[in-house]
Amino acid sequence: MKNYSGKKVIIIGAARQGQALARFFTKRGANVVVTDNREKAQLTEELKALESLPLTFDFGGHHADILDGADLVCVSGGVPLTIPFIQEALIHHIPLTNDSQIFLEECSCTVAGITGSAGKSTTTALVGAMAETTFAMKSNRQKAWVGGNIGNPLIDHLDEIQEDDLAIMELSSFQLELMKRSPQIAAVLNITPNHLDRHGSMAAYIDAKSRIIWYQHADDIAVLNRDDGVSWELQPDIKGDLISFGLNKLEGRSNGTYLDQDWVWLQIGKEKLKMFPVEWIQLRGKHNLYNVLAASAIAAAATLALPAIQTAVEEFEGVPHRMEFVREVNNVQWINDSIATAPERTIAAIESFKEPLILLLGGRDKNLPWDRLAALVRSKVERAILFGEAADLINEAIGPRKPGQHLKSVVVVKDLAEALKTAQIQAQEGDVVLLSPGATSYDAFKDFEERGQFFREWVNKL
Repeated sequence: MKNYSGKKVIIIGAARQGQALARFFTKRGANVVVTDNREKAQLTEELKALESLPLTFDFGGHHADILDGADLVCVSGGVPLTIPFIQEALIHHIPLTNDSQIFLEECSCTVAGITGSAGKSTTTALVGAMAETTFAMKSNRQKAWVGGNIGNPLIDHLDEIQEDDLAIMELSSFQLELMKRSPQIAAVLNITPNHLDRHGSMAAYIDAKSRIIWYQHADDIAVLNRDDGVSWELQPDIKGDLISFGLNKLEGRSNGTYLDQDWVWLQIGKEKLKMFPVEWIQLRGKHNLYNVLAASAIAAAATLALPAIQTAVEEFEGVPHRMEFVREVNNVQWINDSIATAPERTIAAIESFKEPLILLLGGRDKNLPWDRLAALVRSKVERAILFGEAADLINEAIGPRKPGQHLKSVVVVKDLAEALKTAQIQAQEGDVVLLSPGATSYDAFKDFEERGQFFREWVNKL
């Protein structure tokens, strides 16, 4: 473990990741400075969380003078690497890191890292359930730790984690883009256009995602999606073994999961194992079938017990804000898919339903193409309600209503509250009202979770 005693550490951002880093470094005797763009008056909750720690603050912007004598700069996921403060740190050759990199450097147990443009939270949570069930069945002291981009930063638990535990870690492209460590099990679920407003190009985004396997060793395992072209093209980067997942049977003696006659199978070399029937999967949609296949492949890589995998799949009902059934009112289902912050995710959500759909679309655009989603909306959605900053952009992509198309109406409103009121008026018996925005929440909410919670609370008052 590195010695941080007496080192000057700058932490950019006072939110969840920054707070975890502050606890880690102050405990190890570092001289910590937390810098945040916001003024002191805007950081009431953050200051309360950090008030007991011996550190100093830099409010109202990242001031370059605090870099004097700095040994390390820690970047929270939401902070672009292009900001002047970080560029100044690089000019002075001050190393950059983040909580995920430090966790991988310091963690004593095996880590399964999971990334992808879509599905990573669901897959991470499901693998976590598989691991927890395995350890419960063994009745030993092993423990599964689930976190990273989902839940709490795992760096908070470093002192509690034992060598024979398993950490399951969701990793976003924002976290990966500066990391130079890879987990022992590294899964890339899929790579489709996302966060191009942050990364600048698809090539840069692919590079960020790919880093999860770049730094693996010969005894590590990569998990790739056979049916996703970009993920599958990462094979030359693999240093160790490969366990893949996909809908169709594997060729030769490859390792991976697949479907056959409505069962999920695992093939390791020439051995084939019947895992569980597809009907046990409670999650809706083809994209969730892939998530389960991926989770099963990751579980195989981590040598989790088959009975535990089966139990977890049968009992798993998903995670909040991801195709989450909120309520049925007057035979109208209300579904919260606030996690859908890119058009590709909304496409996957729409394709999961056969019922008549009222779709709530909008938020802040990420410079992603809307054409495919617009075509699907015209052919499969009954009514679209557009809200937020991107409403006019989406409306332009959908275009004027044409004779013969499935879409009956498009309404543009100011915000999500107005969109919900409009949906309530429009909804008829048998309809599904689906919040799957296809854009970020930052024009009106702190994050997708706050947006989803707003949806939940509004629906539960009906």
